[in-house]
Amino acid sequence: MSQLNQLQELMKTLRLTETANHLPALIREAEQKDSSFTQFLFDVAKYEQTRREEKQLEKRFKWATFPFQKTLEEFNLKEQKSLSNKQLNRLKDLTWIEQLHNIILLGPPGSGKTHISIGLGIEALNQGYRVIFTTMGDLVHVLKTEEITRKSQTRMKRIREADLVIIDDLMFMAMDQQEANMFFHLINDLYNQTSIILTSNKGPKEWGELLGDQAITTAILDRILHRVEIIHLNEDSYRMKHRSTIFGQESVSN
Repeated sequence: MSQLNQLQELMKTLRLTETANHLPALIREAEQKDSSFTQFLFDVAKYEQTRREEKQLEKRFKWATFPFQKTLEEFNLKEQKSLSNKQLNRLKDLTWIEQLHNIILLGPPGSGKTHISIGLGIEALNQGYRVIFTTMGDLVHVLKTEEITRKSQTRMKRIREADLVIIDDLMFMAMDQQEANMFFHLINDLYNQTSIILTSNKGPKEWGELLGDQAITTAILDRILHRVEIIHLNEDSYRMKHRSTIFGQESVSN
């Protein structure tokens, strides 16, 4: 075994696998630049640090479970005039996460609520925050199965440890008493330690219809609305305005 191969194997035992695999290229670069020993060691350590950060980011993206990835830069403000560029930039700076503020995005289907929430989630991930995305339907399922499946236990652990939890389609389904109670306990667990983004087509005053219990609704709202920014997206559905049709530009009459 060559000295290079021995060095690579030694680095792997020290859990420097990424650098071990890339070592021949690092050595070639050092020889071409005629680097000093100190510079070479610095480049090796910097490469390992960069790859570890990249792998951590990849892992955080995987755990976030976004249904798709769209950034805030891809959001067309001309299609959603109820949100200004200044407001979007204020959201993007993420100081509200440090202050444990919540965001509620209200608007009809197709108005950009999910896109904005995911865009903010991606921005938070890139700045080192732990983010989890879930639909309301999936969240209720995981809450109900937490005590009986390892997968749900792992999922709930990540939700409770996240810096930002995004709950999409809050008014998608009505809850029974047990489900509403479990949802309250989760919100209570997250209160004062995690920021939450909620998307909904109905305002907080109407959430009692979903939760079915006024006392639980009041308790949940008390915690969510303590520090919150409510953003109304009032424009028509982007998907409907830009829908494709098999009839092309033809008008369809009855």
